[in-house]
Amino acid sequence: MKIYLANPRGFCAGVDRAIEIVERAILKHGPPIYVRHEVVHNKFVVNNLKNKGAIFVDEISEVPSGSVVIYSAHGVSQAVRKEANDISAVIYDATCPLVTKVHKEVTRRQKNNHQVILIGHAGHPEVEGTLGQATENNNIDLVESIRDVEKIELEQGRDISFTTQTTLSIDDTNEIVEALKVKFPNIQSPKKSDICYATQNRQDSVKKVIKNSEILIVIGSKNSSNSNRLREIADNQGKPSYLVDGVEDIDNEWLNGINSIGLTAGASAPEILVQEVVSFLMSSGGTEVIEVDGAEESVSFPIPALLKE
Repeated sequence: MKIYLANPRGFCAGVDRAIEIVERAILKHGPPIYVRHEVVHNKFVVNNLKNKGAIFVDEISEVPSGSVVIYSAHGVSQAVRKEANDISAVIYDATCPLVTKVHKEVTRRQKNNHQVILIGHAGHPEVEGTLGQATENNNIDLVESIRDVEKIELEQGRDISFTTQTTLSIDDTNEIVEALKVKFPNIQSPKKSDICYATQNRQDSVKKVIKNSEILIVIGSKNSSNSNRLREIADNQGKPSYLVDGVEDIDNEWLNGINSIGLTAGASAPEILVQEVVSFLMSSGGTEVIEVDGAEESVSFPIPALLKE
């Protein structure tokens, strides 16, 4: 049984930065520190940070006044920022810089009185944060599918532009963008795609791996958007795919009669989990591990200056 390992895989620069911010904040201030929402969507990472002294909360109202608060990599709304300021929290922003780019773009478009369309998944923390950049008199319309495009009505006399969640399926997003352009020929797009480099690279790598694989295993938590998009690539090609947090989630029946397996990890999953799965597969009939070439990644994002001390 051959194991085809996707490259790149696992942690992206935004996830590396977010985890480092939490770990350094704990060292600087001592536990507990409070993180609004899971800093990244991975069970292993979150549990590890909990053990070090991080407390994850859904709302700022759960945080004692004057505490250390960290915003997750997915970003937060303006209302959340105000609420944290109101409790005199010590704040560190772990929002991925590529998400921050989207927020700034939305703010700029709204200042120019654009009707802004956000392509994304309702309820995802990143989407909630981006929708929360809306001004009082200028809402953002969320589009999840081509059907949603049909419902949009352009307000008379206004320009229209779109932006996207950073962790979407590239192929699905392109279809929605094309539908928007058909309905609104003058719609303005971002200067550069809002889908992040890591999401694109990991999707491209899975497309290469799946060519030689009978099934695909994606290491990532069920609430990880980018991990789910990787799994869907195999689904769309009619090949079985499985999303697992780790070795403990693998069903031996998946491997029966299988001669080739594709393996990757979402952008929030650490390499240690990949190697554990590789070891398990090798002990379960694996004969060879093949590293499949992909894009080289050298991106890194700096942490806040106060945490470098």
